[in-house]
Amino acid sequence: QVQLVESGGGLVQAGGSLRLSCVASGRTFSSYFMGWFRQAPGKEREFVAAISWNAGSTYYADSVKGRFTISRDNAKNTMYLQMNSLKPEDTAVYYCARRGDGSYYYTSHRSYDYWGRGTQVTVSS
Repeated sequence: QVQLVESGGGLVQAGGSLRLSCVASGRTFSSYFMGWFRQAPGKEREFVAAISWNAGSTYYADSVKGRFTISRDNAKNTMYLQMNSLKPEDTAVYYCARRGDGSYYYTSHRSYDYWGRGTQVTVSS
């Protein structure tokens, strides 16, 4: 059983920064493509960023490109999301997830089989 636990969320003013962490249990973390999603109230869960198993490739939603950076430390079973220049529209619950189904595109939540419980990010104007 895989468990993913996010941390690092909080309240920040517009223009500020936060770094989210996602710690995974189990020995197979380093083998998997991982992603970050977010969900704002009343909206569908949306793709934010993703990273290949060895961090050789990273992917971003257009809305966060140039402001957010995804990374991972396989030795620590941990993935990160550095969020800079935050905007009020970034307010959401942020989830990390493990990609387990390659038949769906990596931006689809259907492609991910394990999810954390999420961490709240609130950006005030």
